[in-house]
Amino acid sequence: MMKKLILLTLLVAIAATSVYSQQQEPKREFRGAWVHTVGNQKYREMTTDQMKQHFSDLLDEFEKTKINAVIFQVRPQADAFYTNSIEPWSRFITGKQGAAPSPIWDPLQFMVEECHKRGMELHAWFNPYRVTSNDKEVLCNEHLYYKKPHLFVKYGKQIYFDPGEPESREHTVKVIADVVKRYDIDAVHFDDYFYPYKIAEKGRIVDFPDDKSFAQYGTKDGFNQQTRNDWRRNNVNVLIEELNKTIKEIKPWVKFGISPFGVWRNVSSDPTGSKTNAGCENYDDLYADIKLWVEKRWIDYNVPQLYFDIGHPAADYETLIKWWSENNYGENLYIGQDISKTVKVKSREKEGEFVNQLPQKMQLVRSNKNVHGNVWWSGYSIPRNADGFTDSLKNTYQTKIALMPKYKHIDTVKPDVVQNLKTVKKNTDDYLTWITSNTDDVMQKAAYYCIYIVENNKEDISDKSPIAIIENTEFKIQKNGTYAVTALDKLQNESIPVYITVNK
Repeated sequence: MMKKLILLTLLVAIAATSVYSQQQEPKREFRGAWVHTVGNQKYREMTTDQMKQHFSDLLDEFEKTKINAVIFQVRPQADAFYTNSIEPWSRFITGKQGAAPSPIWDPLQFMVEECHKRGMELHAWFNPYRVTSNDKEVLCNEHLYYKKPHLFVKYGKQIYFDPGEPESREHTVKVIADVVKRYDIDAVHFDDYFYPYKIAEKGRIVDFPDDKSFAQYGTKDGFNQQTRNDWRRNNVNVLIEELNKTIKEIKPWVKFGISPFGVWRNVSSDPTGSKTNAGCENYDDLYADIKLWVEKRWIDYNVPQLYFDIGHPAADYETLIKWWSENNYGENLYIGQDISKTVKVKSREKEGEFVNQLPQKMQLVRSNKNVHGNVWWSGYSIPRNADGFTDSLKNTYQTKIALMPKYKHIDTVKPDVVQNLKTVKKNTDDYLTWITSNTDDVMQKAAYYCIYIVENNKEDISDKSPIAIIENTEFKIQKNGTYAVTALDKLQNESIPVYITVNK
């Protein structure tokens, strides 16, 4: 009987994948991968050249699976994966906080350049409040913790910036503004860590130790003990609003995205919440009112972490994706997906069935017009082809290149068309070459170019996927045919195509 159940389930999964593979892939879709650095002990054992090769190999694998955005953690613990920082070098590079790699190199600059070479975006991922992960970590002598200890608190075994201290917020904004100014990043990214997840001791929840800052700032602003949680939420709200404003003042095209825990509020806490019964809620436990940030357009994209099964008794994936799609106020919505929890074949003891939920989850994402893509956790699973996941992307779900979704509230103006498109011969190879129009409007300058193979010089490419997205103004011709070339600006608005027919 069990063998029959297994066979039946496999046949259903194969059928679902087959039907799915016949659907057209969207031309625009966010396909992100998180690359975390916190806790990565292997880096400290690598030389500079080995780390560069490691990241290059990782990006090559992403390119093969048509990933178009890399979310790279550059500030895991009030430290830095880049040079000349306001904060010390991260311990996760050399094993010792403040110690620079030797020979010196800049991981963030390297990742920006390597991603852009491959037509990918680089989203710089920061943690706003965490300083340590345990009580055994030693902060370097130059750390702000020793210069301004009043900005920090210890909660459990970890040290955090106190979000109630205005100077903590100012420091974080300063750190991120420095990166936005100095690096050609495409976005600033936060994950789900705001006020820390609550901890318990001896069966009781330990309250976050912010009595001092609340007494100094909270009561002055009209909050009291009954509204202390509102004060905490306001502290995070102010950071989010200020940071978005700062980013846009420096570079209007740089997006600000957040990936919150998957539940805003349960319906038992708020009638407008999701029909879930999760043990943690953004609003009540992490003091992160993600719904407000989206509504106010303080962020440009939202990536709720839906690391749950379809049919999860407390937090059903299907219920949550529907709730977020209905409560995202028309903004860009991507779904945070846990690779291993989604594709790992596992047994449900109650039902006695074997399940791979990738086909159903991808169907729910792509059939919902308010959802615009996925971010995969963790990106390190992709080269390992965890449980066949990478093969599924390559062969079924991400077989073609996708442009970024449009950011309609930032800019939708198309850049100018490319000019002087022609063929030239270099040695024995033929190339397409073109020039781009000059403009003083940085928002409309060409950042990339799309190459298409088309049937004729009248083909509509509005729903067609390019064969390449490149930075350079030349493309090596592989075969005869008609080509179309378009320009993309920083937000991947696309110009009108220019066509050329090649007969080598």
